Amino acid sequence: MSEPFDAAAVSTAYRSALEVISAIEPTVADAIRSELADQRASLKLIASENYASPAVLLTMGTWLSDKYAEGTIGHRFYAACQNIDTVEQAAADHAMALFGAPHAYVQPHSGIDANLVAFWAILAQRIESPALAEAGAKHVNDLSDDDWENLRKALGNQRALGMSLDAGGHLTHGFRPNISGKMFHQSSYGTNADTGLLDYDDVRAKAREFKPLILIAGYSAYPRKVNFAKMREIADEVGATLMVDMAHFAGLVAGKVFTGEYDPVPYAHVTTTTTHKSLRGPRGGLVLCQPEYADAVDRGCPMVLGGPLGHVMAAKAVALAEARQPAFATYAQNVATNAVTLADGLMRRGVKLVTDGTENHLVLLDVTSFGLTGRQAESALLDSGIVTNRNAIPRDPNGAWYTSGVRMGTPALTSRGFGAAEFDRVAELIVDVLTSTSPNPAPSGGASKAKYTLAPGVADKTHSAANELLDAHPLYPGLELT
Repeated sequence: MSEPFDAAAVSTAYRSALEVISAIEPTVADAIRSELADQRASLKLIASENYASPAVLLTMGTWLSDKYAEGTIGHRFYAACQNIDTVEQAAADHAMALFGAPHAYVQPHSGIDANLVAFWAILAQRIESPALAEAGAKHVNDLSDDDWENLRKALGNQRALGMSLDAGGHLTHGFRPNISGKMFHQSSYGTNADTGLLDYDDVRAKAREFKPLILIAGYSAYPRKVNFAKMREIADEVGATLMVDMAHFAGLVAGKVFTGEYDPVPYAHVTTTTTHKSLRGPRGGLVLCQPEYADAVDRGCPMVLGGPLGHVMAAKAVALAEARQPAFATYAQNVATNAVTLADGLMRRGVKLVTDGTENHLVLLDVTSFGLTGRQAESALLDSGIVTNRNAIPRDPNGAWYTSGVRMGTPALTSRGFGAAEFDRVAELIVDVLTSTSPNPAPSGGASKAKYTLAPGVADKTHSAANELLDAHPLYPGLELT
């Protein structure tokens, strides 16, 4: 990270920790050292990854990990949870202040868990509570067997409408391989075939026809803003609850890059996010909601979650406190500006981008013009020290495994201090690698979707050029493990 920290104190802390770990399991200690070395030596462009601060990382390695604390603040099923209450309340307070949310629930262990909490809270508020009242019961345990069977069927037979995977949506938005796809009768909205942009009139038409209980907005690979005022209008028109998954762009919301109708929190009934990615915290989840959903959301444990992770909630509190500082707003704006620079640098060199640009932290390359699949492009770039991930593009002919696209994001390298000049150079290196990569023939004829050949010398040349950029912007400068 480019933000200052006490390098000597942090170095001492990690050297001491690694000595303790090495005495028990040296393989793990070696892997920890290797991971830092690997991250320092690569151009990390995975849009969902970042670098947490030493303060966040050190917070997780504490004895808060040793405490069970099922329940909520002040209402635990275990004794002696006063310190967990303190850190959970601190994290919730920071989240509410940072995002301007009426309520925050910081227990989810991941983004998937946050979405499950949101789904079941919406079902409980919209379906379970009215059913209990109609049956004259205060709790599901008070229902007759017949009433419970009817309620169970109702809870598992609702409709959800979300963005399709190939348009940039996420597995947790109702797709069959994920538990959400088994919970809901799901349908999808996509993007315009010509522009790749969301067509709100089409979303409205699908919502009117499908009549979902939940309208899901948010994405993992859509390079544009979403107008959440319009999405709320559509949800209200069909009587749906608007749920927004802002896991990818939460840092841009926190840093006030996305404001007004592009800030989901004022418009969504329930908003979920991860706390890493562009928010630059520990791996974990978070749910924000309007007051009418607060009680149901707070039942995430034991409704969906097991015991909350006290050490991670503490790290969330630290990261959210960092995000409330003026420096984070500058960082978030730089993430967005750098994404535009990267996009412009790629397009200027002939690369086709989905939506022909970006308005957020990511770009999505269509690599078919290079004669490559996404898997081939991802692998060739990795050989050259550039870490990305393959990703489907709208109406992808190669499917979700091989894909025809590569997704790239700017949060991590922006954390290292990269600016416009560096990202333009990164764009040049990417194009050099892709133009020097060719698919290998498949045994049965045609081209293999996985095998490729990278022209001799390109990987070494790219590594060397990348090292010049990385050396100028060291990761955790001054942190030494030896």
